[in-house]
Amino acid sequence: MNVTEYQHNMTAQYCFPDNNLSCIKEVRTGTGNIFLFTFLSFISVCTVFLNLLVIISISHFKQLHTPTNLLILSLAVADLLVGLILMPVNIMGLIDTCWYLGNMACAAVLLVNFFSLAASLCSMMLIAVDRYIAINDPLSYSTKITVCKTSIFITFEWSFCLLYAFIFLYFNDDLHPPQNMIRCHGECVMYVKYPWMFVDLIVMFVTPCSIILILYSFIFNVAKQQAVAVRSALNKTSNTQRTKVSISSETKAAKTLGIVVCVYLFCWIPFYLSSLSGESISSMSLVWNVFGWLAYMNSSMNPLIYAIFYPWFRASAKYILTCRTLQSSSSRFTLFVEHV
Repeated sequence: MNVTEYQHNMTAQYCFPDNNLSCIKEVRTGTGNIFLFTFLSFISVCTVFLNLLVIISISHFKQLHTPTNLLILSLAVADLLVGLILMPVNIMGLIDTCWYLGNMACAAVLLVNFFSLAASLCSMMLIAVDRYIAINDPLSYSTKITVCKTSIFITFEWSFCLLYAFIFLYFNDDLHPPQNMIRCHGECVMYVKYPWMFVDLIVMFVTPCSIILILYSFIFNVAKQQAVAVRSALNKTSNTQRTKVSISSETKAAKTLGIVVCVYLFCWIPFYLSSLSGESISSMSLVWNVFGWLAYMNSSMNPLIYAIFYPWFRASAKYILTCRTLQSSSSRFTLFVEHV
């Protein structure tokens, strides 16, 4: 052992000093790091707060109990898990490289990570299907798509995502990693085998995103055709006017949710492109952290999009923040005027 190695061993701190296999402890301090941790903590709090507003709004106000809003609720719950669990855990890992919560908690966090992110994308895919049916056949939409049917699809979606996350982590040996994969005691690292990286890319990114983009291309094409047909109609009956209003509102909703999809792609494409690199995790740690947090911030952006484009969200947030929801009749408050 040379002098440099001896000095390193004498000054190095370990996660578990009493364990010979302990990982080396690294605590990041300094003004720059403190500013970074404060900023990321602020993002985490905002993510939880904004998605809670969406969840409470849709759950509390009866006027918002629609199939589309149930899907938005599902998306908000998945985003809430990101802000409530994944962001704080990653901030802890940036501050202190040691993992003190044990193997069981590590496996649970990894499971929540895959589960919530998969549920988020699947929710957007169901939203795209919902908007396609609403635009393609607006008059019979209410009979084809009901709250009950949507609830069943959401239950199936979350069950599938949980099963997929478990299978993915099980075959990657992340739930119970063998001894030869554990570098030291006190780390919580996700190992992804290269074949499974491609499986995840195809199953949980390329396929659903392709379906979403194809559906939205049909949505805007059909909406454009219907708008032209309505404007050129000679018979200005009440039914025609009702159809026009329906098409207009459905098109606006489709555009808003289309923005949600575009933001999702912007946040996640860099992460998946970096994951296809053959480099090791250690040499890619900075890139993975930057792109990983960009992907997490997608969960913060969705409720902001609702706040900008949805009047009902702004109205419901106002009622919630002013505590008017404590009134006995608050669930029946009118958040927007329905066209009849």
